[in-house]
Amino acid sequence: MDLPILFEDDSLLVIDKPPGIVVNRAESVKSETVQDWAEKYLHITPPTSAPVTVVNPDGTVTRDITAEFAQRAGTVHRIDKETSGCLIIAKNPEAFGELQRQFKDREIHKTYLAIVHGALVPSEGEIRAPVGRLPWNREHFGIVPGGKEAVTRYTVHRSWFIVHGKNKEEITLVELYPETGRTHQIRVHMKYINHPLVGDYLYAGRKTARNDRTWAPRVMLHAKRVIFKHPSGGKELAIEAPIPDDMDRIIHGSS
Repeated sequence: MDLPILFEDDSLLVIDKPPGIVVNRAESVKSETVQDWAEKYLHITPPTSAPVTVVNPDGTVTRDITAEFAQRAGTVHRIDKETSGCLIIAKNPEAFGELQRQFKDREIHKTYLAIVHGALVPSEGEIRAPVGRLPWNREHFGIVPGGKEAVTRYTVHRSWFIVHGKNKEEITLVELYPETGRTHQIRVHMKYINHPLVGDYLYAGRKTARNDRTWAPRVMLHAKRVIFKHPSGGKELAIEAPIPDDMDRIIHGSS
């Protein structure tokens, strides 16, 4: 697996993750992951046991950052399998710990590009609704009482009609700025306002997703840009991933 590198220095690299590749290993994942690639690229030896977190007498927590770094092969965060775009990988435990801190403290700013169903109005807005696992389906997330705080801002680029087969429907190209990082947050929030992502097999509805897949090969979500402070020195970095071909064809193939 040869992953495109958008930025690299002695502390970190940012890759342009192609759609269809899983970030972290799991028992259910049989194909090569970004984590597998990073282990080989960075020559990281996986730990023989899970990292140990110690709760100190004063209530503070001490984490084994070195073991966590090795266990995750430097992958600081995740994006979904079908999502493309910017993914940060640390090259050493110090950078790993600092970048994780920036994520926790909401100092890392991400911009996503998505194609959603319908004409999204108004042209700018904010979605503020708690996200959590659905009690009746633990693999799906939704807007649930007691869920974790989740905020997504958005700006519309344009709306247009697309014809596929005998169907004609309006879709919208939108930029999204998640202020929190909940699992499936963007997908759940767009479903919540009745503009699910094109191709979203979990949240757009079974029939809609099946129709989408005749002209859109995946969930149309792209991690376009990430802005963060360099873990050593604090210089601000803004890294951008080009729009992938499958999304670009939909954007520029119709008007």
